[in-house]
Amino acid sequence: MKLHTREWGTGDRVALLVHGIMSDHRTWRSVGPALAGRGYRVIAVDLRGHGASPRGEGATPVDRYAPERYADDLVDTLPRGADLAIGHSLGGLTLLHAVERLRPARAVYADPAWRFAQPGLFDPAVFVRFKEATREQIGAVNPRWDAADVDVELATLARWDPDTALALSALHGRAALPGAPAVPSLVQLADNSWLIGPEDAATLRGLGYQVRTVAGAGHTIHRDDLPGFLASLDGWL
Repeated sequence: MKLHTREWGTGDRVALLVHGIMSDHRTWRSVGPALAGRGYRVIAVDLRGHGASPRGEGATPVDRYAPERYADDLVDTLPRGADLAIGHSLGGLTLLHAVERLRPARAVYADPAWRFAQPGLFDPAVFVRFKEATREQIGAVNPRWDAADVDVELATLARWDPDTALALSALHGRAALPGAPAVPSLVQLADNSWLIGPEDAATLRGLGYQVRTVAGAGHTIHRDDLPGFLASLDGWL
């Protein structure tokens, strides 16, 4: 599947951005220009079932929205050998499945959804109900967001297929940390991340990942604290 993309900048270096569930390329509205200002040509995708990209095909949500399908779409859409690839949440899971084929010089996994399917951690019904969230509810859940990010969230929810959440609920038995990184990799964590806890972070460091926490930031690090998000990429940009 060829995904819808949005680009910023015309630099010689290439950066790839992969959003999380319920979102699309617009979540990177501040990150894209910031990276373009640092000399990158930035390419952000809309994953299948999100934004302007096609919906999935198949008889069940799992058929349409398995992680491997998301990853195949990235490989079909994005250039290989980019200088940097960043995946947030579901985008971090997707990038993990695609990284050996895309082979970016460096990968950043922003609070990645590698453990999301542990029993008790993930309730797809919560995500499905959130499709109808009001501006006030979005702002209450994300008190550090700019008003423009709340507007973006309303717009992206309207174009999101909630079957993507139902598909992920079938993956309880596959919730696991990855093996050694295929390329130099940074795991960027929210403060008190509910996806990657301290023991998991220590395991990842032992496997060869760099792990950094953005103090005070919630799950959507780049919208909670853009300066902190960029600062945590020191040495990776």
